[in-house]
Amino acid sequence: MIETEFGKFELIKDYKEAFDIKTFSERYVKYFDQYPYIVGDISADMLRLKGFNSNTENQIYDYLMESATPNAPYFILKRIK
Repeated sequence: MIETEFGKFELIKDYKEAFDIKTFSERYVKYFDQYPYIVGDISADMLRLKGFNSNTENQIYDYLMESATPNAPYFILKRIK
């Protein structure tokens, strides 16, 4: 479990050790509060965040395959209520 100023999360996947709490906190905006899953990928040395609903877990992997740089570091967080 990871505790942040934005809530508690479970780190589902941390591919290539992409998750960094400081960088995550800098990029996070209140808009993501509505999503139970948050995906972060690093492209061009910048963290990109995207939110997903809980019933779209397969779409997370589709998003990574289609929108992230191939073989880019990424992480998947699940919000803990």
